[in-house]
Amino acid sequence: MKVTPLAPAMGAEITGLDLAKEDFKSRLIDDIRAVWLEHHLLVIRDQNLPPQRQLALARAIGEPDIYPFLDGLDGFPEITSVLKREDETVNFGGVWHTDTIYQDKPPMATMLQAIELPPIGGDTLFANQHLAWDRLSDGLQQTLSGLRVICTAGKAKVAASRTARIAEKGKAVDADAMQASHPVVRTHPETGRKSLYASPGHAIRFDGWTEEESAGLLAHLFRHQILPEFQCRLSWRVGDVAIWDNRCTLHYPLNDYHGHRRLLHRITLKGDRPV
Repeated sequence: MKVTPLAPAMGAEITGLDLAKEDFKSRLIDDIRAVWLEHHLLVIRDQNLPPQRQLALARAIGEPDIYPFLDGLDGFPEITSVLKREDETVNFGGVWHTDTIYQDKPPMATMLQAIELPPIGGDTLFANQHLAWDRLSDGLQQTLSGLRVICTAGKAKVAASRTARIAEKGKAVDADAMQASHPVVRTHPETGRKSLYASPGHAIRFDGWTEEESAGLLAHLFRHQILPEFQCRLSWRVGDVAIWDNRCTLHYPLNDYHGHRRLLHRITLKGDRPV
């Protein structure tokens, strides 16, 4: 197993593994988790896993969850299709965000496998929220340490990115009713490091504040969270299996491949209540 960093801020590439043949013994999984915790994002290249093998890998790392808005693959409810068709102009989840933060216990990780890709484009950007926290002034850190943020599944832009898929395989879920309050500053349960934990795609206000009162500070945080020096860009290859830490990263799937089909299979892994 060879590990190569993708960017100074975060991310690593793993080569030399054939996950179709591995039995996912604890030592291998421990090695993969160690890379993941250090780099926050890892991509295992040159894989082509059928759904049962992707699910087996996910179960070796954590406990797969069910996405609340869409039915999964036939026979594999934990695996959701992340799809943009050739005739569509909106991509699924096409805003900066961390996955399903509107839940009381958001997922610790997301695993995506690239099934079909456009000939060019369709990369995903990531941003390290440990660095975003570390680079704030002492004064702003003190202010944010006492705040909580309200996150909703119904924020307009992210809700619109689900529309086409919900029309095909959606569940009867009220997005506006799916809300959670989380600390703006989160302590990672495994590493102890602090990070900013405000998802631009879902955060609407600070707990106890109005949306109008919250707007200015949230806008500042949203700009700060995605500074280029915090980022890593993942250029996908068919068969890639990527795993990222939702507790300390944001991601943004680029929508620069109109006229082409892009399909990935997603599994989220259950997390704990943020503190």
